[in-house]
Amino acid sequence: MKFHKEGYTSLAIVVLFIFIINALAHYYDAGSVVKWIIYIVSAFLFITIVQFFRSPKKLIDLDEGVILCPADGKVVVIEETEETEYLKDRRIQVSIFMSPINVHVNRNPISGVVSYFKYHPGKFLVAWHPKSSTDNERTTVVVKNQNGVEILFRQIAGAMARRIVWYVNEGQQVKQGEEFGFIKFGSRVDLFLPLDAKVNVNIGDKVTGGKTIIARF
Repeated sequence: MKFHKEGYTSLAIVVLFIFIINALAHYYDAGSVVKWIIYIVSAFLFITIVQFFRSPKKLIDLDEGVILCPADGKVVVIEETEETEYLKDRRIQVSIFMSPINVHVNRNPISGVVSYFKYHPGKFLVAWHPKSSTDNERTTVVVKNQNGVEILFRQIAGAMARRIVWYVNEGQQVKQGEEFGFIKFGSRVDLFLPLDAKVNVNIGDKVTGGKTIIARF
């Protein structure tokens, strides 16, 4: 288990805050009850940041015939819908909600070349809101595999998620299971799959990024 690079600033701010409030408590000789409350709050903040930005090492089993889960979380949507931004056709949408306690590393569901990328500024509706996928801050990534099949996936900010990070650009070769981004503090990832894909999960399933098979070609 390692600490993700996107958490360095947050960790530094929390450590500084903990240092200040503890120093003040001792400087003004706060009572023992107050000190213990501060100790408990300090420990809670530190543990919360460390667990949120944890980044477990994973051994990815590469398989061109499957679509791997891009994020840890829970499946909240499986439905046929119209993808209007890039693919402009009917697709199976699979959405994964990432709570604040999940690992927030985002991973490529397939290997291939990034054929499309766009960042969209937007609102911060709760991640399960029906309009979050079109109105919220988000990125859209499309990867085309060696057989010419394109998979579109989106990072969507939620009410708490105020920073989306991505590591891919158009024309880049990407590998299945490798990191393509990170979203801070609760969010959602949508996948848009071909209609003939055989979905391997159900609504309510808890899934693991880079491990769970979302669908098969």
